[in-house]
Amino acid sequence: MYIIVVGGGKVGYYLTKTLLSEGHEVLLIERNPEKVDRFVERFGAVVLAGDGAEAAILSKAGAARADVVIAVTGEDEDNLVVCQMARQKFHVNRTIARVNNPKNEQLFRLLGIDVTVSQTNYILNLIEQSIPEKSFVHLLSLRHADLAIIEATVAATSVVANKSIGEIVFPVDCVIAAIARGSHLVVPTPTTELLPGDELIAVTQRDQEGELRRLLVA
Repeated sequence: MYIIVVGGGKVGYYLTKTLLSEGHEVLLIERNPEKVDRFVERFGAVVLAGDGAEAAILSKAGAARADVVIAVTGEDEDNLVVCQMARQKFHVNRTIARVNNPKNEQLFRLLGIDVTVSQTNYILNLIEQSIPEKSFVHLLSLRHADLAIIEATVAATSVVANKSIGEIVFPVDCVIAAIARGSHLVVPTPTTELLPGDELIAVTQRDQEGELRRLLVA
């Protein structure tokens, strides 16, 4: 697999190092001449000096034959431009962008970036999952289907408590995938009753998360 990495910071460095060790063909693009010299000493002729947000540099890097382009610079604007150019001009099948400002993550998805990686959101999700009283946690986003996977605990005061799933009017396209009840896993059916304290795994449209939260934990 041919992978182009744009951005020679710590993330780009270790990403390149790991991908090379796994046997992939990798090219690292970095515009800082001093960093380029260090990377050439470390990796050899798999480093290209230049601005990866420029079409000429991506062309020189062979983006037209790349399987994946990964943009991990410290600037969201550059990462977005790199990935959009890779997809639209060079028809790269898969683009991955680092998102430094979590507020930009949804914009990146709307503009067609295949995978976004927000370290801030990742850490926040880990913190949420470690808080015992946190009753509604966003676990994962599925960009292509605009869906989210969430974990929620049914509150005793919730309008759905002690009702069967078939009786409850959930948000459109919401599916209860599994229920953890104590040490048991319950596969939900329309007749399954939701009890206070049940831990649910649900799939819902991302714009319906707020409505589902109000339904389950209010």
